[in-house]
Amino acid sequence: MIEQSKDIPFEIARVYYLYGLSKNSPRGFHAHRALRQFAVCLSGSVDILMDDGVNKEVICLSSPSVGLMIEPMQWHEMSNFSEDCILLVLASDGYEESDYIRNYDKFSKLVKKK
Repeated sequence: MIEQSKDIPFEIARVYYLYGLSKNSPRGFHAHRALRQFAVCLSGSVDILMDDGVNKEVICLSSPSVGLMIEPMQWHEMSNFSEDCILLVLASDGYEESDYIRNYDKFSKLVKKK
């Protein structure tokens, strides 16, 4: 069970899920300027590379009882999807292309300015 005010520290504006992806179908490769997300692997497993511009860490989500907060200005890449992977993502806002940073060099420069 996930409760908005208890487990999720933001108002949920959008919910989407990824499924039917293969190990060779990496996703993500971006950061967000303001969007906050919470990811839960409902079935199977996925590796998520989290990169704040200084530290990098690969987190394996493989249980529906564990979630991952993806804060703004966190470069993230999802890979190694198991065949039965269903990744649920709760987002703090609707889709807005201008919020995406899709170029890693640009992301690095923005992080260094902070």
